[in-house]
Amino acid sequence: MFSIIVGFPRLEDANNIKNVLLRNGFHCSESCTSGSQIIGLANDLDEGIVVCGYRFSDMHYSELNSYLPKGFEMLLIASPEKLEYSQHNIVSLPMPIKTHDLLNTLQMMTYQYQKRKKKERDKPKVRTEEEKALILKAKLMLMDRNNMTEEEAHRYLQKHSMDSGTNLVEMAEMVLKMFDQ
Repeated sequence: MFSIIVGFPRLEDANNIKNVLLRNGFHCSESCTSGSQIIGLANDLDEGIVVCGYRFSDMHYSELNSYLPKGFEMLLIASPEKLEYSQHNIVSLPMPIKTHDLLNTLQMMTYQYQKRKKKERDKPKVRTEEEKALILKAKLMLMDRNNMTEEEAHRYLQKHSMDSGTNLVEMAEMVLKMFDQ
């Protein structure tokens, strides 16, 4: 589940930002005061955003970013002077932070994340050799028994898989079982 981890060296700062986010509809995990706490929590979660400060007692934000699991992004909040030297691939906001800027930035990051996930989900699945062979066998069976061309057999499998709500491999299995009877 997508979550936001808030981490700052001072627990009071982390709790203040967490409370603002909770009041505005964001799902936040517990507040953290060290990089190792953030990494441990991130490893237990699937995906999300880490909202954090520049330096913790045990590590620097850049080190923390390199340890974050895949599926996590970082929003760095620091003084303008420190942001000048920050990594350019990390989204950042200057201190003092304005609630409006924080909320808009998190909405933008969440939206971009959801778009990326949708794009990944909509990507066609790469079929294994066994699945390709199964589909080919079903098409050959349709071509032989029903005098179809290869294109017609493929369209037949596609249409019936869509109509029944199954994937192409499952439809090929059904066709093969139907002809084996």
